[in-house]
Formats: sequence, structure tokens, C-alpha cells
Amino acid sequence: MPRWATLWLPVLVSFALQVPAAIIVSRVAGLGPRDSALSILIALVGPLALIAARRFPGPVVAFTAVAASLDLFVNENGGPPYVALAFAILSAVVRGQRIWAWISIGACWIGTITIAGIMGRAEWTPFRIAGTTLGILIVFGIGEGLRSRRERASEYRRLASERRQSTVQAERVRIARELHDVLAHSLSQINVQAGVGLHLMDKQPEKAKEALASIKETSKTALDEVRSVLGMLRAEGSPVDAPLVPEPDLDRLPSLISTASTASVTVHLVDRLAHAEIPAQAQLAMYRIVQESLTNVARHASGAKRVDVELERAGDSYRVSVRDDGRATAETASEAGGRGLLGMRERAELLGGHLSAGPADGGGFVVSAEIPVA
Repeated sequence: MPRWATLWLPVLVSFALQVPAAIIVSRVAGLGPRDSALSILIALVGPLALIAARRFPGPVVAFTAVAASLDLFVNENGGPPYVALAFAILSAVVRGQRIWAWISIGACWIGTITIAGIMGRAEWTPFRIAGTTLGILIVFGIGEGLRSRRERASEYRRLASERRQSTVQAERVRIARELHDVLAHSLSQINVQAGVGLHLMDKQPEKAKEALASIKETSKTALDEVRSVLGMLRAEGSPVDAPLVPEPDLDRLPSLISTASTASVTVHLVDRLAHAEIPAQAQLAMYRIVQESLTNVARHASGAKRVDVELERAGDSYRVSVRDDGRATAETASEAGGRGLLGMRERAELLGGHLSAGPADGGGFVVSAEIPVA
């Protein structure tokens, strides 16, 4: 319901039921002017008190309980039901002021019964006391039900919001990981090939020409992959948003190895995997792990001459290993352990595997990842 309705409907309903009825009962019962005015005033203060129920639900239920108790004594033969009390109880319970409601109602009801017994009021029969008690308990039960439903709805909205945030964050991380892998590798290769071209431009123009051709091909591939990643960010559902190039798989490893091989670094590939049997997600993860590892070799492996890339199946896992013979230290691992290693580790762990990276025995640096076949 709208917020204004939850505030003003109880006020208007209780006013419409109590005040006119109090006027009619006062005339029919032949009450004197003082008792009539008191009865109408008591019937009026309950609805007026409900105006403050949103901000002060506890004090309102206590005040309304006192007014309802007085109403029972003014109308000896039983006047109209004090509807404002029911709304006050519901408001207090739903808004988390249950202790206020139970203590206020309990104290006023016990006090009312005790005073009526001392005064010897004959109209306070056990049946009337039991009926009124049952009515109060029913109102409390309705309030508890509304409160539980409200809490469940609030929890549902909270969980739905968390799921949306988690989905958005996971998508942002995935896109950031793809962009990093594509750009870091391509720019590293362009940087290396540009250095080779500058070095050989005067002495070996043909080799420099090959380096420039490699730069052109690498940059074209990088642009296509970046466009495919950015296509994921466009409006949903339209055909133009489809990836412009297919996601990399293990069949593209030879091309990756050839672009990573330079005059100073030779990359050897040993692939013992049957590509057709491997799911696309696992192939993409292994390709990106090899790609990022070769990028780290170009950027961080000082003095590396040879890189060995091995892919094989070991039991229930696919194993990927990239090892170079450069000078690797703990500082090298720290330098390379930024977003690149984080992205590789995430790729392995998202598929239930794990990744390790660090200085290798006998020198060099090794990255090893295992991804479960399942």
C-alpha cells in the first residue's frame, strides 16, 4: 500500500466507526452531558493518536490502550468497539515495537479487570472478559503475521539486490580480465616487435619488414578481440552485439606461439590434449593462461632464451605449464603477480582448479595450472 494509505486509512476508519457510534450510543443510553462529552472525547483521541503511529508506534499503543480502558468504564453496557486500539496494536507489532504493545495492553487489561472487580461491576462477566481477551490475542496474531510477511519481503528484496550486485560485479571482473589479457599480450608483442624493427631497420631491412608485418597482424587481432569484448557491453539482444571474433581456443595456440617467438626468445609447444573433448570454457581458460604467461615472459623474464609450453592430461585434470629460463627471483614473482596472475588464478579457480606461479628449480620462472576434467 502507499505510505499515505498506511498512515491515514487507520485514522479515517477508526474515526468513522468510533465517533458517530459514540454519539449515537450516548443519546440512546440517555447519558448526561458530562458522560456524553467524555465518551465522544475518548472515541476521538484514539484516531487522533494514530496520526503519530508511524513515528512513535510504542507510545501510541500505550496511550490508545489507556483510552480504550476508560471507554469500557464510560459505556457500562458496552459501546462501539475501540477500533483504534486494534490499529495501534498492528502498527506497533509491524514496526518492531512488540514489547511496547504486549506490556501496554497486558498492564491496561489486567488493571481494567482488577478495577472492575473492586468496583463490583456486574456487566463484567467471565464471558465478556474471555471474549475481549480472545479478540486482543487475534489482533496480536494478525500483527505478527503481517510483521513476518513484511520481514520476508524485506529479506527477499535484500537478497535480490545482493544477487544483482554480485552478477554485475562478476560481469565487470570477467570483462576486465578479458581486456587485460587481450591488451597486455598484444601490446607486449607490439612493443617487442617494434624494438626488433628499430634495431634491424638499417642492418637487415627484410627482418624489420617482418617485424612490422607482425605488428600489423598483432594489432589487427587485438582490435578484433577488443571489439568482441566491448560488444558484450552494448544494448542487449541485437545482432550487432554478437562477438566479432570467436572466443580463443586451443586450436589457436600455434598462432599464439609463433607471434610470441622472437629472435631472442624461442617458444616450444608440446600439446598432448585432444581438443575436441575439452569444453569451450576450459579451452578458453587454458589459452588465456598461456597467453598471459607469455606476456609476463616478454615483460619480466630478463635474459630468457627459451620458453616451454606443455599441455597434457594428468588423471582427472588438464595440466598447463609455462616455463622460461630467464632470471627469476621472488621480486620477479611479485612484479608479475599483479592483475595478470590474479586473472590467471581466477580463471583456474572458477573452473574448480588451481594455479601456482614462482621461481622454478634450476632457474627461470614457471606457471602451472590444473583444471578438473569434470
